[in-house]
Amino acid sequence: MTTTDSSSAERYLTVPELAALLRIKERKVYDLAATGAVPCSKVTGKLLFPEQAVRRWLERGQTGSAQTQTARRVVFLGSHDPLLDWALRQSECGIATFFDGSQDGLDRFAAREGIAAGLHMFDAASASWNIAAVNAAMPGASAVLLGFAKRRRGLVIKSDLMADIGGLADLAGRTMTPRQVGAGTRTLFDHLLREADILPDTVHMRPVARSEADAVLDVVTGTADATFGLEALAAQHNLGFVPLIDEHFDLLVCRRAYFDQPMQRFVSFLSSTEFRTHAAALKGYDVSEAGTVRWNG
Repeated sequence: MTTTDSSSAERYLTVPELAALLRIKERKVYDLAATGAVPCSKVTGKLLFPEQAVRRWLERGQTGSAQTQTARRVVFLGSHDPLLDWALRQSECGIATFFDGSQDGLDRFAAREGIAAGLHMFDAASASWNIAAVNAAMPGASAVLLGFAKRRRGLVIKSDLMADIGGLADLAGRTMTPRQVGAGTRTLFDHLLREADILPDTVHMRPVARSEADAVLDVVTGTADATFGLEALAAQHNLGFVPLIDEHFDLLVCRRAYFDQPMQRFVSFLSSTEFRTHAAALKGYDVSEAGTVRWNG
């Protein structure tokens, strides 16, 4: 995929580099990636491993009591979602946020850097959302996965291109803003391109956007023809939208933190009329299962 991802803070290890770091054979690296045991992304058929996430993964394997007794910060991690962002503020729960993608959120949650993480991680092998990733990263963890919303995702495009872009194949020769490697949006988009047998190099990629809102703003300002985004944000900015998939956006929550006042206040808000009315006013959200348990670690 032609890309100008320019974040100097990010470094991605290749299979030989990770094998050297772990002092194992390259075949074993492929096995770890296939089972989801190690954080990785597949881009144009090549496996890449975010170095910071890998090092956090290694730290989780350390023995000793100091790590297990580290108090979690009252921070919501993971993927950015406009409805979640609004609900955290509107509920006045007092939980801070650090949204930088699903994989980053899962890694930081496992490293005890927050009490919850928003995830939308697609598992192609089971055609399911989030549970496989959580099981692989945190087997036996003291956590629960709560449903939050089903979201309609597709191509957010400039309004004057609605007659020209009707699907992924029509992105050829167009300029698009992608999300960063490790974001659930990016992983899903790469999967859909492979499924459609579309060569990624035919799409001109701009520098990555690190949130749903930032990606859509590139289309609003005209610096990109399209992005792979949410129907709700397309409607908010009066942009064109081509639906492609409905996804599960879930919340991974520390079981102990679930019973503390900040999370209880937030979860209670999910069943309120105010929350459901606001979600209904947005396009592309189904919150009928908000707050229900989808996985119990």
